Amino acid sequence: MILVTGGAGYIGSHCALSLIEQGYEVVVFDNLSTGHKQTVETIKNITGSNFNFINGNLLNPEDLDETFSSRNIDAVIHFAAFSQVAESVKDPAKYYRNNICGTLNLLESMRKYNVNKIVFSSTAATYGEPVRIPIDETHPQNPINPYGFSKLVIEKIMDDYDRAYGIKSVRLRYFNVAGADAKGRVGEWHDPETHLIPNILKSTFANSKTFQMFGTDYDTKDGTCVRDYINIEDLISAHILALKYLEAGGKTDFFNLGTKSGNTVKEVFALCEKVTGKQIQVETKPRREGDPAQLVADNTKARQILNWKPDKTLEDSIKSAYLWEKKLQENLKSNY
Repeated sequence: MILVTGGAGYIGSHCALSLIEQGYEVVVFDNLSTGHKQTVETIKNITGSNFNFINGNLLNPEDLDETFSSRNIDAVIHFAAFSQVAESVKDPAKYYRNNICGTLNLLESMRKYNVNKIVFSSTAATYGEPVRIPIDETHPQNPINPYGFSKLVIEKIMDDYDRAYGIKSVRLRYFNVAGADAKGRVGEWHDPETHLIPNILKSTFANSKTFQMFGTDYDTKDGTCVRDYINIEDLISAHILALKYLEAGGKTDFFNLGTKSGNTVKEVFALCEKVTGKQIQVETKPRREGDPAQLVADNTKARQILNWKPDKTLEDSIKSAYLWEKKLQENLKSNY
């Protein structure tokens, strides 16, 4: 049985669905602060008896105690965290309390109930400003915001918990996650939405929106920032492989998840226009402070050790995201 924390959210819901479809029994643990009850109901309707949901909070040890004591949990995949960079700068206490203290409670429950395997949702934000491109796992970790720092602290804590208590962890450092379930069952659903691709797609349902493009004079092929967009289903396949790696006795380790190529902001807009068949109004603005010209992953280590490789293109991600966005818009209309 696999405990998926944050399993009602964007990435966690895709992981829960994939695990069940591969024969695992899954318990989703989520307080629904950013996840959705409708997502939980969707997974339950699709998968049936192999799925359990607990409305619990990592900051309440009693919730964790009840979860671990009443179920035979073999491993944990840990997604539950606040993840908005700008918010973390404005309210760092919220991020340190929830992300770090919540994870500490989770690890203590694992230790108490002899669960010694965890796959952790980390981030490329632990690296901070890049000193070389592409970024491999030996790149210095110097986060420039509380969100990235909270994830780095957790990684260090997990090292200590391995040395002292034998809890093995795999930390997966994501770059830019994009797309949705190819069948349109679950997808990205944030409020507020801060990510580029879903916001572009949302604008095509409200034609008055003009997008602001920050910086067109970077040293890149078209002057706009380059980011590494990893498809959500490719990302989830890495989590399943990481879990199997730990089940086979793998040691604590960490891996970048990205495509090793990257796309410019202008390329993202062009592909969104191609997929939707709609023209998107764009206003160019000066650079934003702190936006690196390029953020691209070196994924060699994940390929070699986890036997993982990303298969889907950015266009695949945008197509699935658009299918999901249409479904969301239809649901919004039906609720009025």
